Amino acid sequence: MTAKPSLLIAIVVAALAAGTGPGRAAENVSIGIVGAVSDITLFLAEKKGYFRDEGLNANLLTFDSGAKMVAPLGAGQLDVGAGAWSAGLFNAVGRGIDIKIVADKATNKAPFDYRVVIVRSALIDQGQVKSFADLKGRKIGITAKGAADESSLNEAMKTAHLTPADIERVYLGFSAQLVALSNGGIDAAFSAEPDATIAVRKHIAAKFAPNSTFYPVQETGVILFGSNLLEKRRDIGVKFMRAYLRAVRFYDGALRNGHIAGPGADAVIAALMELTKTTDASVFREMTPSWCNPDGKTDRASFNKDLAFFRAEGTLEGAVSGEKVLDGSFVEAALKTLGPDTGPRN
Repeated sequence: MTAKPSLLIAIVVAALAAGTGPGRAAENVSIGIVGAVSDITLFLAEKKGYFRDEGLNANLLTFDSGAKMVAPLGAGQLDVGAGAWSAGLFNAVGRGIDIKIVADKATNKAPFDYRVVIVRSALIDQGQVKSFADLKGRKIGITAKGAADESSLNEAMKTAHLTPADIERVYLGFSAQLVALSNGGIDAAFSAEPDATIAVRKHIAAKFAPNSTFYPVQETGVILFGSNLLEKRRDIGVKFMRAYLRAVRFYDGALRNGHIAGPGADAVIAALMELTKTTDASVFREMTPSWCNPDGKTDRASFNKDLAFFRAEGTLEGAVSGEKVLDGSFVEAALKTLGPDTGPRN
C-alpha cells in the first residue's frame, strides 16, 4: 500500500522534529570574540538563531585580544576563536598547540577597505605628508609586534622604495592609536573601522590610503578551531560552520558599494551597535565595512605573503606551512549541505 503524499510529509516533519526538538539537548559551543566589528558574523549567527537551528547553544565570550584565546583553544577550554593570523599564532602551532584556521572572518579588498592608513590631520593640512615617502623617519602606529599589519606596512613602504626599517614602529591598539595621534605621539597609523571614521569625524586624522591600494587582497580576520572541534567533536564543528556561513551570507547581502546599505542593513547595524555597545548608528552607516567570503574560504595568497614576511623578519620560531595551519575540511563539509554561494553579492 502506497502512503498518501500528505502522510509522507507528516512523517518527514515528525522525523525532523525528533532530531531538533526540545527532547534533544542542545550542544554547547564556546566562542571567543574581542567585540570588534569584524566579529559581527558570529554575533549575527547567534542573534538570528542560526546556531539554534543546528542544535547548538552558543556562548560568546569576550577576550581582551585574540592572542589570549590561543592557550584555552589548544587546551580544549574554548571551542572557537575569532582572531587573525600572526607570527605568534604560527609559533604556537609550531610548538604543537592544536589550533587550526578553518574559515575567513574578514578580508580587506576594494571597495571594502575597512583597514586604512590614517595620518595626523595637521600633517595633511600643512602639506607635510603627501605620499608614503613622506613618512620616512616618522612614528607609525601598528597594532602589535608580529601582527599581519606589519606585513601591510611592508607592502606600503615598497610603493615608496622604503622598508619598515625606514620608519619607527609604535605598537598600539586601535583606540590607543587615536589618543597618540591626537597628542602627537605618532604621525600615522595602520587603523581599522570604525576607529578610522571616528578619527576623521574628530579631525584627529585623515584617511590617507586604503590598504587595497598597496595590498589588493589581504585576509585580516579568521575563524580558529581548538582541539575540541578538531578532534573530539568534528560533527559539532560542521554544524557550527553551517550556521556561521548562513550568517556570513546574510551579512554580505547587506553590503553595497563599500557600505552597509543593502537588504538587511538595518538589522546588521542594530547588531553592530549591540555588539560594540555603540549608540550612534551613523558611524556604522558612514564607515567602510569588512568583507567576508560567503563560502568561508581563506585567501591563500595573502597567507603565503604574510608568512614569508614573518619569516624574513625573523619572528617565526620554526617551520610553519599552510598544511600545518589551515584546515578547509569544515567549510567543505558545510558547503555539501549549503551549496556554494549564488549571490548576488555587493
